[in-house]
Amino acid sequence: MEMTLLRTLTGSLKPENLRHSQTGKPVNFCFSKYLQSAAISKYILRPASRFNSVPHLTHISSTPMADSTSSVLSRVVPQPECGGDAKSENVSSNLTEIIVIRHGETEWNADGRIQGHLDVELNDSGRQQAMAVAARLSREPRISAIYSSDLKRAHETAETIARSCGGLEVIKDPDLRERHLGDLQGISLREAAQSQPMAYKAFLSDRSDQVIPGGGESLDQLYQRCTSCLQRIAKKHRGKRVVVVSHGGAIRALHRRASPHRRSKSKIWNTSVGILHLSDKDEWTIKLWADISHLNKTGFLDSGFGGDKTSG
Repeated sequence: MEMTLLRTLTGSLKPENLRHSQTGKPVNFCFSKYLQSAAISKYILRPASRFNSVPHLTHISSTPMADSTSSVLSRVVPQPECGGDAKSENVSSNLTEIIVIRHGETEWNADGRIQGHLDVELNDSGRQQAMAVAARLSREPRISAIYSSDLKRAHETAETIARSCGGLEVIKDPDLRERHLGDLQGISLREAAQSQPMAYKAFLSDRSDQVIPGGGESLDQLYQRCTSCLQRIAKKHRGKRVVVVSHGGAIRALHRRASPHRRSKSKIWNTSVGILHLSDKDEWTIKLWADISHLNKTGFLDSGFGGDKTSG
């Protein structure tokens, strides 16, 4: 019944006849994206304040409506990023807005196992988290590009977001990978002290130039790799809004660049959202950090490994 209702609407409502209730201006609404989101869930998201609250969910009634046109118009969500080459809204021409997102949960996150550069895919919870953050971002003004680490857990999260943002192509960049953790990769943190004492000691070191035995990176190397990558992305998309999906350790390095004199006290939860503004004068500003309001209805792993100093 729900899909029949949607097909009926797409056939009967013409975009040029849709107008904003307050301004009277035409509404640019994408029915194809609306149908695509319906394939994921039978709930439709009402507009919510940007990044401030969990979206209100409205169920499509399976009973006939007295006035189907007016009832549905109160529920549809305009999608300014749908099609065309419109300039990003609310982004100054001298900066780039980068929405930084950590990948969804993996089984190794749940088990406290160190991943590093090892390629671990999302678990079911991680896929649900990715759908939740994708729904959140689908209500953002136009997103121009989506970048991701080339590791599966980040790339799958990015692909889920891309499907909700007009089917953008995900650009993979290995410089967005997690820190390489050498001999610690593949073992749990609780057993690392016993099985790899030298690597474990290096991992916990306060020295930012301390590399990890077994080909691992230092924090300085991670910092240089990740911040240089973000600067390249910002320069390429000046005046635009871009999504970057990465990893806990990498995102903490970005925070260090944006706020060098203040450590982040927030854990970088799976699919948490941060917003950075990078100006053409190489100034970095944090507008939002480690926000997970979209997970309040979905749940998240509060005991999971990673996203803090132990990120991996």
